[in-house]
Amino acid sequence: MKILVLGGAGYIGSHTVYELIDAGEEVVIIDNLQTGYAKAVHPKAVFYKGDLRDREFLDSVLEKEKDIDAVIHFAANSLVGESMTKPLKYYDNNLCGTKTLLEALIAHGIDKIVFSSTAATYGEPERVPILESDRTDPTNTYGETKLSMEKMFKWVGKAHGLRYVSLRYFNACGAHKSGKIGEAHQPETHLIPLILQVPNGKREAISIFGTDYPTKDGTCVRDYIHVTDLAQAHILAVKYLMEGKESNIFNLGNGVGFTVKEVIETARKVTGLPIKAVEEDRRAGDPAVLIASSQKARDILGWKPEHDSLEEIIDSAWKWHKSHPNGYEE
Repeated sequence: MKILVLGGAGYIGSHTVYELIDAGEEVVIIDNLQTGYAKAVHPKAVFYKGDLRDREFLDSVLEKEKDIDAVIHFAANSLVGESMTKPLKYYDNNLCGTKTLLEALIAHGIDKIVFSSTAATYGEPERVPILESDRTDPTNTYGETKLSMEKMFKWVGKAHGLRYVSLRYFNACGAHKSGKIGEAHQPETHLIPLILQVPNGKREAISIFGTDYPTKDGTCVRDYIHVTDLAQAHILAVKYLMEGKESNIFNLGNGVGFTVKEVIETARKVTGLPIKAVEEDRRAGDPAVLIASSQKARDILGWKPEHDSLEEIIDSAWKWHKSHPNGYEE
């Protein structure tokens, strides 16, 4: 297969490219390197630096790269906090970029897309684990734009025959087994890399926001998925579309949540180092428990997470952060 990966220099995108190339597939990457890194691009992938909002650029790539079988779309701004202070930036990049992309795909006869969505499309969950059929009522601009992108695929599908798979998930974590690529965000907002900044000498302590939630130890429970397992789910979704199957939405999760304190304790065990934690007040808008049911993805896509132990996830992340304390920057 020849797959176009948008945002293929980013965290989840780069790991998906590595898995595709390991499986012998041909990969073309488009990334504007706004949050991605040229060093994360697989040497065997064909890389074009450019922006999805630039139709001329997209057309030039699609004219050069004939016979693209499917697209995997990771390209988006994804900071929840920033999306609340700069909503128009998120509408511009996430929605306007996707609109221009779809115009180009239609013009070039490409009709299959796998979309990296988010469980933020659900907002405050009605129940846990969350099912695909549950209400979608995002509580932030980021989740709202991702939900709007899903709706765009749906209506374009009805009009132009586009088929899509949308994958909704929470916390991607861990790093590639080779140690060549991993998580590097500026600023970093994800729990596991923030915890690992403490033993790496980058941060004095990790904050625990709220210890009075109705959970087993009073701290928030979240679903964590190894980035390589996420990458495999995106590839299975491409294969599902290649088999001619209908558009669909799947949740991805390990189905088992871990509390903030459990994650910190596991990081202490993996690193063998003390990690200072400071208890602080709750943050506004943090639900007590967020866990997604991935039964549908297991049943229909045949997805089976292989790296779902928290210890393995943190161990792979620690190997990356220890050898790349500044991410991809020297």
